[in-house]
Amino acid sequence: MYEPLVSGGTVRKVWDGETELYRQHLLRLDAESRRNRFGGAVSDEYIRRYADPSALHDAVICGFFVDGVLRGAAELRLLEHPGEAEAALSIERAWQSRGVGSALFERVLLVARNRQIERLHVLCLAENWRMQQLARKFHAQLSFQSGGAIGKLKAARPPPLSIMRELAADSSDLAAAILDIPAHLAERFEHANDAAECRARDARYERLMLVDNWR
Repeated sequence: MYEPLVSGGTVRKVWDGETELYRQHLLRLDAESRRNRFGGAVSDEYIRRYADPSALHDAVICGFFVDGVLRGAAELRLLEHPGEAEAALSIERAWQSRGVGSALFERVLLVARNRQIERLHVLCLAENWRMQQLARKFHAQLSFQSGGAIGKLKAARPPPLSIMRELAADSSDLAAAILDIPAHLAERFEHANDAAECRARDARYERLMLVDNWR
């Protein structure tokens, strides 16, 4: 649902046409947050491939937005074994330890429950205490092996009201996404202006160099 948070943002689904927002969010993660999200150091190119729309077709992503910018995300992917899925969270440094992870995890649990997911897996590094603390908050059973932690939790069967809640949330989320469009356009316009200014500055510099060389 389009839910306001104390941190000044909202939690809603990330729609298919917004995958670029997810990619940019992952690229903004600092080195430690990126390592925690992917279980190791990864390059920008890896993230660009990972967050390509064709690679996310089977994922459900819930996002934490501030002024139309995606600052945190919970990604849910179905596993090969029926009734099982994997969840992964990423939150930019400035919004960590502010309740964002709990809000995202609660939302992704709703999504999992309504898709008949009986067992949800959460993988993280052994030193990622924030993720482990969050998993325990939602009563996940943690086991440690090979430098990592595996959290497993059961999702309760969805009552009819749970499905109705997600349907209502989807309608609200779609409206919120539409409201965020001006912010996305403004950001793109700002980037375009910056690029145009750089090109103009380079052109002026080249002209000055030509004049100087002519002298």
